[in-house]
Parts: sequence; structure tokens; C-alpha cells
Amino acid sequence: MIDFHIDARSGIAPYLQIVGQVRQALLLGLLTEGDKLPTVKEVVAKVAINPNTVSKAYRELEHQGLAAGKPGVGTFITRSLGQASLAEHGPLQQELRAWMDKARAAGLTEPGIEAMCQKTLRESAEEER
Repeated sequence: MIDFHIDARSGIAPYLQIVGQVRQALLLGLLTEGDKLPTVKEVVAKVAINPNTVSKAYRELEHQGLAAGKPGVGTFITRSLGQASLAEHGPLQQELRAWMDKARAAGLTEPGIEAMCQKTLRESAEEER
């Protein structure tokens, strides 16, 4: 089962953080079709956020077609993101880790590494157009 974490300093709405974490878990193969998400009560107890926030995140996942609620039973993953599990790409992950070690050695912090990755992804996508 997935454990959510909320970063109040991220500037990203908590419900979107939950949605993003589910999407990431699907990409990593940590969640698959049929898996049950934690109940709203369980998330509220662990993360200390408003139950409406969790419900909003689950509704968004339903809207995206990634989850479905079954009254009295729970919310379940209904499909994957249609991509091979990122866990299957071990050699690429090893290269990325080596790059991250170099970035840290060059003085980049985690936010700096994330910003550089996001910038590179955007530039790459623009070049492909």
C-alpha cells in the first residue's frame, strides 16, 4: 500500500501532491490495477490533513480514470499508465544515480537537481515539436 507525504512548503496543493504520488507509484510499478488505496481515514491519520482534501484527490484520480471508488469497500486502482514499469529500466536508473552523485558533488541541492531535470525535460519536449 502507498504511504502519502505532504510537503507544505512545496507550493503544490496537497490534493495534487496525492494525485502526483499515485501517478508516480503507477509509473514505478509500485501500484497496479486492482490495488487498494488507503482509506480517507487512514490518510488523515498518517498525514494530518483535511479529509476533504483526500476525497478531492481521490475524485481527481477517478476523473483521470486511474481509480474507482466502491462504496463501503474503498478506492481501487483501475488501470496503469500504459508504460512499462520504470523499475524495469535498471541500467538507466544507475546512470541517473551516477549523474545525481556528480550533481551533488558539484554543489547542487535536491531542489536544484529537480529544477535542472524539469528544465531539461521541457527543453527536450520543445525540441521534439
